[in-house]
Amino acid sequence: MSGSKEREKKIYEAAKELQSKGSHNDKGFRVVITGKGGVGKTTLTALLAKLFSKSGYNVLAADEDPQMNLPFALGIPGDQEIIPISKNFDYIEEKTGARPGASWGGFLSLNPDVSDVVDRFGIKTDDGINLIVMGSVIQAAAGCLCPENTLLEATMDYISLRENEIILMDTQAGVEHFGRALAKGFNQAVVITEPTFNSYQVALHAAKLARQLGISYVHLVISKIIDDSKKSKFMKMAGKSLDDFDKIFNLPYYDQVLNTEPDITPLLNEKSSYMDKVKDVAQTLKAYGERK
Repeated sequence: MSGSKEREKKIYEAAKELQSKGSHNDKGFRVVITGKGGVGKTTLTALLAKLFSKSGYNVLAADEDPQMNLPFALGIPGDQEIIPISKNFDYIEEKTGARPGASWGGFLSLNPDVSDVVDRFGIKTDDGINLIVMGSVIQAAAGCLCPENTLLEATMDYISLRENEIILMDTQAGVEHFGRALAKGFNQAVVITEPTFNSYQVALHAAKLARQLGISYVHLVISKIIDDSKKSKFMKMAGKSLDDFDKIFNLPYYDQVLNTEPDITPLLNEKSSYMDKVKDVAQTLKAYGERK
């Protein structure tokens, strides 16, 4: 009898633990991370993904940047071949009915079912992060339909509606190529800039597009700040335009970012003002993500 009660107690405790984990993970949210090339989008995306995963969240990291460096920043071996979805012609043909580069006549499915895309092509990192490498949208004439874009748009729709996950998308500068798809599920944008005029102009453009697409919260990360004088010069140059951002973070220049690339995992175990600021970004995204 005592053995039976002991088993019941263990089952109850296990169920309670699972319930606790479930309630923790059901607060998912979606963030698009963008900015001028070289400002540190991929590094920040990878660090945020690892921090959230380490905290017990289900994390899906989506790489839409043409450089496709996010897998390696997350610790995927550099010699592992990765074929982005936009180049997986067999899958594109299976889902859209048309093969890229071939004559596809009048048949092209505009609403392909891609609910299996993460299960089939997602890469699981050692720390449990789901990674999907999308590849870039084909830049073509306005109104052009092609199988690659059709599939990527469907994938974007599917990702934006997934629940119980923190979804982080590393994307090229600007978000206009996704149209209204982002607004369906992505309610935060992190725009990254270096403390220079040219980089900030790209950031302002990206922030404006994010607002136009209906993304509720747009945050600014100023990266690679060498000293207070550079920070003050930038803040003076930016002026009142900084009021357009919900939160602003100052990320100091940190040599170890270059020393550890491409895999940024060692940065998580270091005590630095850089990682303190990254953790501040993570906490802010969590707080805004849990807003109704």
